[in-house]
Amino acid sequence: MNTFTVTAERGTSGVWVLECTELGVVSQTSRLDRAEDEVAEAIAYQSGLAPSEFEVEVVPVLPDEIETLRVHAEQTNKKAEAATREAADAKRALARSMRDQGFSVREMGQVLGVSYQRAAALAAG
Repeated sequence: MNTFTVTAERGTSGVWVLECTELGVVSQTSRLDRAEDEVAEAIAYQSGLAPSEFEVEVVPVLPDEIETLRVHAEQTNKKAEAATREAADAKRALARSMRDQGFSVREMGQVLGVSYQRAAALAAG
């Protein structure tokens, strides 16, 4: 299946200009979430393919300041997700260790700051 890349750049009037340089297609849309639908017909016409025969990848082109902030937010989110996974692993390890040393699930829940049902699930997983 063919994939066509379409850049979407927001103009000064707030309209998104859509361009598929591969096919020389240019279109526009008022909303970025509609970009793929707006440009698909023009791509089909220029490529000679039916819309079911290709995919459209819309790549927003953002101002440098906005792109820098977007990248920072994405990197920070990835770090947060990794920290969340690490914290969950640590809680499971603590629960298993407490279980192995004979702590009750109620005691485990108290130490972990969770319900005894959640403590039991952590110790089991």
